[in-house]
Amino acid sequence: MPTTNHRRPTTRIGYGFDSHEFRAGIPLKIGGIALAHDKGLGGHSDGDVLLHAITDALLGAVAAPDIGALFLPSDPKWKGADSVVFLHEALKRVRGAGYRVANVDASLIMAAPRIGPHAAEIRSRVARLLGVRADCVGLKAKTPEGLNLENAAIAHVAVLLEKAAAARRSRKKSKT
Repeated sequence: MPTTNHRRPTTRIGYGFDSHEFRAGIPLKIGGIALAHDKGLGGHSDGDVLLHAITDALLGAVAAPDIGALFLPSDPKWKGADSVVFLHEALKRVRGAGYRVANVDASLIMAAPRIGPHAAEIRSRVARLLGVRADCVGLKAKTPEGLNLENAAIAHVAVLLEKAAAARRSRKKSKT
């Protein structure tokens, strides 16, 4: 019979994915930043594809329910909601499980607008929201060449969490 290790791991990873269709008449938000564009991302909330994927990655890393289970799309309470609310709930659950964010790596796939000119601002905003340095947030932008996805935005995100006590010990060692 296999034995079970009941100790919590010192690190955990999570993966998040989200996609939304572009629609006219909606403001575009990516990573909590409003971007000038003729269309925004449709969704029950503000459609921030990057924050949604980060939220799901964080929730997955601590084996919590996903964003759709916690914030039902059928609930009018979340209509047009700022996705930062969802991210804060995920972070609360991460901290409650005894972890902190070590780093995030994200890929955005969209034909337009170009993310490059906004990447530093998006990375900085995501870092502030997560309570990490900007160099702990990776952000890559890709185009959907040959995929026939010109009217959609897709985000893939991986997160690494570390046990909060281990993170404090690591910081103390680096100061000595």
